[in-house]
Amino acid sequence: MSASSLSSRLLLLGLTVARATTCGRTRRPGCIFSNVRGVSSGQALRAEERATIHFINREGKRISVNTLTGISLLDVVVNKNLDFEGFGACEGTLACSTCHLIFEEKVYNNLMADTSISDEEMDMLDLAYGLTPTSRLGCQVCVSKVLDGMVVRVPKAVTDARKTNDKDSAP
Repeated sequence: MSASSLSSRLLLLGLTVARATTCGRTRRPGCIFSNVRGVSSGQALRAEERATIHFINREGKRISVNTLTGISLLDVVVNKNLDFEGFGACEGTLACSTCHLIFEEKVYNNLMADTSISDEEMDMLDLAYGLTPTSRLGCQVCVSKVLDGMVVRVPKAVTDARKTNDKDSAP
């Protein structure tokens, strides 16, 4: 069913789609619905869970954000207007490595206990600047309550084929 036909059917039921995303980790839609009359549906109640994520940007500055669970780290960066130059060039379609993030070992191990890295993500990570054993793509990691308080580092540079003479692009 297409997103527009789903939205039309939900509107007939008195519901609107507040946000429709696909969590890269589970590959299932992560839609959050809100009732036109202001009463939340069941899924929206679950979506009220929040987590705090601490990003370390390229200059070493710590940026803390509080966000809903169930969305990708790429969506967090975009939704919170975090200024990470070149981050998320493919908009989460798993066609680049610009949302490359480096996790602390403990956090990475928790991620790997919960999910595995797809072949597609591994292929894109091979192109990432500054790859480490604890690297993942932000578009493939969904925020969960288990990750609340985690620290994640943005690499010093980004491999972005769109930019060839930019100081933020990898050599």
